[in-house]
Amino acid sequence: MTDAPASEHGRWKDKPPPARAWKGRPGLTRAARTAEQDRAAGGNDRRYIDLGDGRTAQASVALKVLPNTRRIRAYLRWSDKSKSPTIYLGEVSESTRARNLAAAWRLAFEQELLIIPEPPDGSWASTPASRNVMKANKNRDTKPELALRSAIHKRGLRYRVDARPVEGLRRRADVVFPREQIAVFSDGCYWHGCPEHYRPAKRNNQEFWSDKISKNRARDRDTDAQLIDAGWLVIRVWEHEDPVGAADRIAHAVRERLGGAPPDEL
Repeated sequence: MTDAPASEHGRWKDKPPPARAWKGRPGLTRAARTAEQDRAAGGNDRRYIDLGDGRTAQASVALKVLPNTRRIRAYLRWSDKSKSPTIYLGEVSESTRARNLAAAWRLAFEQELLIIPEPPDGSWASTPASRNVMKANKNRDTKPELALRSAIHKRGLRYRVDARPVEGLRRRADVVFPREQIAVFSDGCYWHGCPEHYRPAKRNNQEFWSDKISKNRARDRDTDAQLIDAGWLVIRVWEHEDPVGAADRIAHAVRERLGGAPPDEL
């Protein structure tokens, strides 16, 4: 007999989630637990979180079922100076622990909680594993970004994707027009602090989330300033914007740059 399926809200209809959906096997060695997390995350390099001040820590996912519930909750946790911070990721509802761990790691990436170390200058990646990690990073090719790129392409424009506009500047743009020196960023409303739609998080670790959004905003401003100083035009498109209208704006900027119009930040 198979387990009862989970509903769309991640609940089992008539009984709690089966142990195999969330509990780890007893007696696992530390190496085995590490390997389990690595497989679920898609590689050891995908498990790092930014602590600030140039420090990083390797995170793990914990699955829990709270008393009197039929939900499996996923948490991201790590160690930092003898403390063990934890962030709630969301609910998962797959039938096995391995699948729920993988789903939880996807949530962590979608929420931009994790980082992937950049390769050394002049090298695409230090190891084959790192190359695979970079290709699998879901921080790019989001739905708004794909819709924007499609709209730009339909206007006959050609561009580079997820590239560094300026050699030596460790910042990447979502869409780059090298000849016209235009860098386009597709910004998520929450993660980049959209003035129309951003609302401070009302959950655990409120200070952590507020600090993270503030750092994202500061990094965006610094990126814009450095690119403009290098003679580039910066265009930022919020995820709530109509991709067709945004593509028209970008196409107009491309025509102006080709015609020798002075650079301007849009």
